[in-house]
Amino acid sequence: MPPKSRFTRLDAFTKTVEDARIRTTSGGIVTIVSLIVVLFLAWGEWADYRRVVIHPELIVDKGRGERMEIHLNITFPRVPCELLTLDVMDVSGEQQHGVQHGIKMTRLRPQSEGGGEIDSKALSLHAAEEAASHLDPSYCGPCYGATPPHNAQKAGCCNTCDEVREAYAQTSWAFGTGKGVEQCEREHYAENLEAQRHEGCRIDGGLRVNKVVGNFHIAPGRSFSNGNMHVHDLQNYWNTPVQGGHSFTHQIHHLRFGPQLPDEINKKLGPKKNMPWTSHHLNPLDNTSQETDDPNYNFMYFVKIVPTSYFPLNWDQRYSTKEHQGADLGKLGQGHDGSLETHQYSVTSHKRSLAGGDDAAEGHAERLHSRGGIPGVFFSYDISPMKVINREERAKTFLGFIAGLCAAVGGTLTVAAAVDRGLFEGATRLKKLRNKDL
Repeated sequence: MPPKSRFTRLDAFTKTVEDARIRTTSGGIVTIVSLIVVLFLAWGEWADYRRVVIHPELIVDKGRGERMEIHLNITFPRVPCELLTLDVMDVSGEQQHGVQHGIKMTRLRPQSEGGGEIDSKALSLHAAEEAASHLDPSYCGPCYGATPPHNAQKAGCCNTCDEVREAYAQTSWAFGTGKGVEQCEREHYAENLEAQRHEGCRIDGGLRVNKVVGNFHIAPGRSFSNGNMHVHDLQNYWNTPVQGGHSFTHQIHHLRFGPQLPDEINKKLGPKKNMPWTSHHLNPLDNTSQETDDPNYNFMYFVKIVPTSYFPLNWDQRYSTKEHQGADLGKLGQGHDGSLETHQYSVTSHKRSLAGGDDAAEGHAERLHSRGGIPGVFFSYDISPMKVINREERAKTFLGFIAGLCAAVGGTLTVAAAVDRGLFEGATRLKKLRNKDL
């Protein structure tokens, strides 16, 4: 027999000899059941360790010098593209009139014909063969008293109908159908406009704006500033041969501020999983529509925007900087520190007739609407000074997983031992009682 170690007296796990052990059928069943329970609980601990959760944080947005992307896709089935203008303005004093860069306008067939897309060459208001490209090189078209536009092909001249219209807008003059303007008559502007009166239009694309309070709107006619007032040339919108006139019935297919989550995150979560990330794909105005038969109508959407950052799993380990900057956004809003920069928003809407009146028909005669304004669809946005940060993290650490696994194994075996002891004692007493009866 080997000599005893000094640690022998500290042994908390005393041993029994094989001859003193009793094996029973109930003990075998309890052992199998306990093994199954241990495996099940161990699998649950592993799944919980592998689970990724989102931990939200709220901080003050310290970003500066940033710009924000606005992505929109809106259909106007009862206004032709030629009459629509997209403008952007904000409290910093920046204005973007007649935005075209990054925006695509698709002409749509009349609703009576299904509203499908029209080939852009089918009915062009400014056909190439009628433009100024074939004119005498020395030709200098008049601007009819207006100041020549700064972006004219030939400085100081208005050689196309578009340039005359631009000159009128910069001088804050109404233009109309171009009657008596040789450039527009040469390009058959009025005839082509009348041919498009029954068409619709879809506006699709993106804007980049200052990250301050502002608005963008889609309204009829060329826009221009008259003093401190923002004005649209509504003459062609009002004077229309369309029965009932045009209207700003519209459908918002998509409207978001900032990038959407990448496809790989979408695929990882799956479209049917009710996970915290999936809620950030829901933009409140997506697939909404408004209808009206009144051409003199105004729709307003008041949007509250919350800047949001997404930090992927192990972001702290992959990037040395712990201070999130949130600027210098690249493709899909990817920050230089590996975060994904986007925005969430809430919205309230309001609509009114520009003729004024009250809501007596709805039982609110005390609610009055002002008269006047510009028909169209207006989006006013306000930026929150707070920022939401969503971090991907493991549900528990590796040490937590080990501790949970040991607790599951130890707890199961302890309960199984107690059950086995109870079954054994019960069976022993039953045998004793039977022997006494015999």
